[in-house]
Amino acid sequence: MRRKTRRGGGRQLELTVESLGARGDGVTQLEGKPVFLPMTLPGDRVIARIQGERGGGLKAEVVELLETGPNRVEPPCPHFGPCGGCTVQHLDPAPYVEWKRDLVVQAMARRGFTGDLVQPLRRIEPGTRRRMSLRAVKQGKKVRLGFNGRESHLIVDLEICLLVTPGLRALIAPLRTALAAILADRDHADIVATETQSGLDLLIVSAAELDLQAREHWAAFAEAEDLARLSWQHPDEESEPLTVRRNPKLSFGGIAVEPVPGGFLQPSIEGEEILTELVMGLVPETAETIADLFSGAGTFTFPLAQRGRVHAVEGDERSLEALWSAARRADLANRITVEQRDLMRQPVSADELEGGDCVVFDPPRAGAKDQAFELSDSSIPTIVAVSCNPNTFARDARTLVEGGYELTEVTPVDQFPWSGHVELVAGFKRN
Repeated sequence: MRRKTRRGGGRQLELTVESLGARGDGVTQLEGKPVFLPMTLPGDRVIARIQGERGGGLKAEVVELLETGPNRVEPPCPHFGPCGGCTVQHLDPAPYVEWKRDLVVQAMARRGFTGDLVQPLRRIEPGTRRRMSLRAVKQGKKVRLGFNGRESHLIVDLEICLLVTPGLRALIAPLRTALAAILADRDHADIVATETQSGLDLLIVSAAELDLQAREHWAAFAEAEDLARLSWQHPDEESEPLTVRRNPKLSFGGIAVEPVPGGFLQPSIEGEEILTELVMGLVPETAETIADLFSGAGTFTFPLAQRGRVHAVEGDERSLEALWSAARRADLANRITVEQRDLMRQPVSADELEGGDCVVFDPPRAGAKDQAFELSDSSIPTIVAVSCNPNTFARDARTLVEGGYELTEVTPVDQFPWSGHVELVAGFKRN
């Protein structure tokens, strides 16, 4: 390591990247502390400027790339770098797969689990994501529409996104034009666009004025872009459908469900199919009574109902209503029951679970700390966990194991290509 001085001042050092961190930043060591170097890969030799502290280490900015490591490739997206949506497009596929699986291995190891429990990574290809969440701001006569920049609230104006489906990709340019005609200077909007089986479902969240002219404008836009539904939501209020040309439709286990505008949904059909396959592979064929906790609108509820009676528990009222309406239409009211309940504040108790054959739980990124404690005290023979956060999953898994369960396997699923996020499915058996 040698010190360098480049334009811009600050403490500048020559560093060689040693590893890739959980967020996709290159990592090296300096005076016993990790140094995080965005946009770098193992083997890269750089001149870097120390910017401050981050997560028990140091955050640095690359001033100059002196030499590249062996696994660097040309990133396919023109927005890679400034855009915060992807962090590792420049990593060769083979080490990328190893790194993604290792994110789960390391999270498990920190809780005392061995890496042999972690199965090979199941991959989802880019260009399959059916849900796109964008931010917009009007600046003068122009609208910036895209994702937040890396570690920034500034919006990177997108022309293309290689993660999403072609249908969503084609919506970006006309949506920018439509927003420019309605938003006033400095108005903001958050947009959730979902590709459903019956067409695109668009939700716009904004405090901008929605008068008759604006309503007519959005109705014409929905017609021109052949949207299934377009909804508007003022912040902290429920959404209002402005036009419904076709009811949006999703299919869970072969059952048609009308999604809530902007409601939770697995990012891709391909990913959802893999998760469902893994979940059903861990649920015993003989299971007759199953609890589906954090059920959402029924991603796993309906496939599970093909095997046994399912009690679906969900905190979001509108998602649960979508599930129950679909169950009634499909004549499944005799196999599915529902309960609205905030499982973070009021987990299902071990006593309530008594007599059940299996529990499936799919919590948000914060995990299911309190629910895991209740499950650990239960007599449920089989538990299946789905998680989008290996760290909180490993915490909850340790709780279950200390309560007498055996963790049988963990399968990582790359639902979020080119990023440090990874999904997983795991099975537990009562000893």
